[in-house]
Amino acid sequence: MNSDANKKVNRLGIMGGTFDPIHYGHLVAAEMARAEFKLDEVLFIPTGKPPHKDRRDISDAKLRYEMVKLAIEDNLAFAVSSLEIEREGPSYTVETLRVLRRTYPEHELYFITGSDALLEIFSWRESEEILSMIEFIGAARPGFDAKDFLLKVQHEHPESQGKIHYLEVPALAISSTDIRARVRRGEPIRYLLPEPVRLYLEKEGLYLEA
Repeated sequence: MNSDANKKVNRLGIMGGTFDPIHYGHLVAAEMARAEFKLDEVLFIPTGKPPHKDRRDISDAKLRYEMVKLAIEDNLAFAVSSLEIEREGPSYTVETLRVLRRTYPEHELYFITGSDALLEIFSWRESEEILSMIEFIGAARPGFDAKDFLLKVQHEHPESQGKIHYLEVPALAISSTDIRARVRRGEPIRYLLPEPVRLYLEKEGLYLEA
């Protein structure tokens, strides 16, 4: 009998994004995905230079990394990686996954993202290779028609069959874009993101200018 037959396969969740700033929507999605899909750990990977973002005012990667670090410090199942911010040039998901696949060869990998971003996957560099390395968890607001959406994705992209999952997350009305706009307008952002993150961005003077 194969001695590896009963070997436990660890499950690693990966949450990428600019996190400018990280907020409770990100954290709730990560925690719910961890519980629902029995993930052993969720690794947050702040993007270095996002190829699909046209924002020239994106905050310095080190500041965004520090905000993630502050946000997750009280959750032992969460970790943060500087993998992408240390890499020169645009941050392509396929390159990150190749590194993670080598680092965690026996793990099942799950990429946690917003459900509205799932269709964009197929425009990413080497999307077929990405689907061969990882499964996707699409976090969506309550009321989102997940069934029809997933049927549409699988009809248009048969190679995604069984690779894309749906997760309803109640806190996804919060957005980084709205938080940045609130800071510029002098409006309150408390309780939209962890207090250490709020104090840090206030100390650094982030988002005060358009």
